[in-house]
Amino acid sequence: MDTTIAFINNLLWGSLLVYLLLGAGAFFTIRLGFIQFRHFGHMFSVLKYSRRSDDAGISSFQALCTSLAARVGTGNLAGVAVALYLGGPGAIFWMWLIALIGMSTAFAESALAQLYKVKDEQGNYRGGPAYYMEKGLGMRWMGMLFAVFLIIAFGLVFNAVQANSISVAMEVAFGIPEWATGVALVLGAGLIIFGGLRTIARFAELVVPLMALAYLVIALVVVAMNITELPGVFMLIIKSALGLEQAGGGAIGYAISQALMNGIKRGLFSNEAGMGSAPNAAASASPYPPHPASQGYVQMLGVFIDTLVICTCTASIILLSGQFEPGSGVTGIELTQRALSHEVGEWGSIFIAIAILFFAFTSIVANYAYAENNIVFLEHDSKAGLLTFRLFVLGMVMFGSIGELPTIWALADISMGLMALTNLVAILLLSGVAVKLARDYNDQRKLGKVPTFDATKYPELHSQLEEGIWDNNKK
Repeated sequence: MDTTIAFINNLLWGSLLVYLLLGAGAFFTIRLGFIQFRHFGHMFSVLKYSRRSDDAGISSFQALCTSLAARVGTGNLAGVAVALYLGGPGAIFWMWLIALIGMSTAFAESALAQLYKVKDEQGNYRGGPAYYMEKGLGMRWMGMLFAVFLIIAFGLVFNAVQANSISVAMEVAFGIPEWATGVALVLGAGLIIFGGLRTIARFAELVVPLMALAYLVIALVVVAMNITELPGVFMLIIKSALGLEQAGGGAIGYAISQALMNGIKRGLFSNEAGMGSAPNAAASASPYPPHPASQGYVQMLGVFIDTLVICTCTASIILLSGQFEPGSGVTGIELTQRALSHEVGEWGSIFIAIAILFFAFTSIVANYAYAENNIVFLEHDSKAGLLTFRLFVLGMVMFGSIGELPTIWALADISMGLMALTNLVAILLLSGVAVKLARDYNDQRKLGKVPTFDATKYPELHSQLEEGIWDNNKK
């Protein structure tokens, strides 16, 4: 089994996805006019009225928090440590790069998700890649394929990864048996996921900002304590990424390939740009400004916060601590705990355990929300299907709590890769629509208007859009 998993991973990540992710990111960056750099400030200003919502959707702020709840998890605390261990400090450089160019990809997929959203039988907004594959491309079969990949990845495998990191952290910090942590997680997650999307969104809105701020403050304290060493750490990351730390030509090539592959894998796992996950949250929002592109800007900000802020915090803590030792066998959440404890004392391990508890637990419930969205796409609100799936999700949480990390991470890589592959093909085919949305939005901004989407200006899209969603949005 391990051999088969390794073969599939090497096929996906050793060739296909590395080039497709970088290529798609570069393509959207150019086609959207370097939107993540030119309109960097607008990512923040669009949040000014982000608490607005209506009976059909959650607020833009709740959508951001829900997507961050899924993004900010083990990838930020354990995944960064894994990337460092397997790819060296240079992997962090590639995490940064994939996030920077991936911000444009995140804009495209989230704007498309908003455009092609629908209302379910309860009158709530639903949408995401499966929906724009069906409506925008006329390929329901492709949407069904993506939905299956996402359900496996987010509903099952990724939740096992999150539970695994929580149980390991609790055992290291408090000596709590893994099975006991698993039982507690199943009970806690069950209470929230049975409440549905709005309960999950409200939970994320309360918890995510607090936990992200607390982690950022601790990281800044560590940086301040080692401020003289910070330039050296950044130089180490850059030199390692370019192979300048290695002696010979073969060693340089191998080091760069390992840094590149592990940085991109862990970077995508963390920020999810292009994977097709965050658009499920973006589509559920009632946006303000009332234009699909506004959610593209909101989700670009999510990628920035996840990787350029939180992942950099973790990398700084580990590299400044001097606890990173290639080949030592210490990796994942244990390495992050050791690093912070070395800097601030024994309570550092406890803080990381608590942080991973909140980071990963919110990821579990947000991951479930994504998966539920795709269960609805496949089964059209089948109550029996949802109940069965919820029980499977909780079963995977328990399995992850007592399972082995390497196998779970490898399965996560495969499921994530298949999702990303399907979604990237779809958004590249729909790139023209994404460009139209960006231009319309920014043309209105230049005129000093509040961007508002008028579907009548795009008759070529009329038959693809859900009736009643954008019809009443005329200026």
